Formats: sequence, structure tokens, C-alpha cells
Amino acid sequence: MRFALRLSYKGTHYHGWQLQENANTVQAEIEKSLATLFQTNMEIAGCGRTDTGVHARDYVAHFDTDKPLPDRFLNRINSLLPTDISVSDCWKVQDNFNARFDAKSREYSYYIHCHKNPFSEEISWQRNGELNIEKMNQAAQLLIGKKAFACFCKGEPPNGSYICDVSDAAWIKKENQYIFTISANRFLRNMVRAIVGTMVEIGTDKMSIESFKSVLDNGARSDAGQSVPAHGLFLEKVEYELD
Repeated sequence: MRFALRLSYKGTHYHGWQLQENANTVQAEIEKSLATLFQTNMEIAGCGRTDTGVHARDYVAHFDTDKPLPDRFLNRINSLLPTDISVSDCWKVQDNFNARFDAKSREYSYYIHCHKNPFSEEISWQRNGELNIEKMNQAAQLLIGKKAFACFCKGEPPNGSYICDVSDAAWIKKENQYIFTISANRFLRNMVRAIVGTMVEIGTDKMSIESFKSVLDNGARSDAGQSVPAHGLFLEKVEYELD
């Protein structure tokens, strides 16, 4: 039988989602808790990788077992997990369901706060000063559509393709915070953080809209801005055909 999990986590103290030698990861913590509940080694597959320090409000994973779910499964697994990881739902899925490859879209948000705030230190990037949100939103519109995003990719792309289909991208300002949200069918490694870093240059008049368009067209990572810190990034939502 195959089951899906819906979970959330604060990534501050983890080296990302995926298993790594000599490093604690979210996947390792969940597999350890499942192994305790099912009394056997367990493997779990996630909807995608998140880097060190990145957070997730809505993450989906799947695992296989020939045993029924233990009674009070959600209460019991959450009691075993660290306080910064939480499982909110578990349900039976088709045996061919794949949390990664069946996902139709993913939504990320990046958070920037303008003034020192001790409560936002680990979940938002502090960057003092105002940004030109109107210009950044003009640039965001250039991201929408099916196109190559090589200029925002770190290393080689998954499956050898830089093509992503972006359905929405926009900035909002909320009190002393700027929030960038982007949705697409897939994302490249470091893509959102590189986009935000480049758009901050637009918001501070260090890059023009025309130059941003040239960066997109040329596809050179060296032409784009620096990647912003990981701790401001959240995976907000993963959607499937039946959601």
C-alpha cells in the first residue's frame, strides 16, 4: 500500500529535505519516526528538494508499507518528530502515485523585512531600505510563461532541461515586509533565490527592466544577481490533479 503525507517544517536546523551522510535532514527525521511506528526500516519520497535553511508550509511525500496505519497515527508520529516538523494529514493513494512527479504546480514565497525584528530573524531576510515594488512587479510579469530559466539555475538542471512554466509571479508590500510569490510546474535549483536577488537590484535601481529582460534572454547565470539567503524562502503549496 502507498500512503501520502502532508507536512510542514521549519528548515533552520536542517541541511534541507534530502538524506545526506553526516548531516541531519527533514527526510531522515521522518523516516526515523516512521521506522519506530512500523517497527521496520522505512523509505519516504518527497515532492522535491529544499536546500539548507529553507522552510515548507505545505510539503507532500509518500511511502510504501504492507502494514495498516497504526492507531492514532498523526498524534503518534508528531509526538516522535522534533517540534519544528509537523505531519498534518496521511491518506491512502494509488500505488503509482508519486509525490514528486505527479505534482502539477508548486508555489514558493520569499520574505524580506525592512527593519530589525528578532522574531523574523530565521524566517525572513533582513534588508534595510525601501524597494521599488512597481518596477519589481514589472519584471515579475516577464517571468510568466513557458521559457528557459538558465540564468537563475545553479549547476546542471534536472533532466537536462531549463524549461519551467511559470503561471504567476508578483510582489506585495505588507507593513514592513516585502513578499515575493511565484508558482510554476517545476523549479530549478536555487531558482527562486536567484530571481529575488536579481529583482532586488531592480528595486534599488541597480538594474533596469530592459537589462532584466536581456538576462532572461541570454541565459547566463553570471549576468543575473546574487542569490538571497535561504532562510527567507518558503515552499507554500504543492498541488496535484485531484487537489
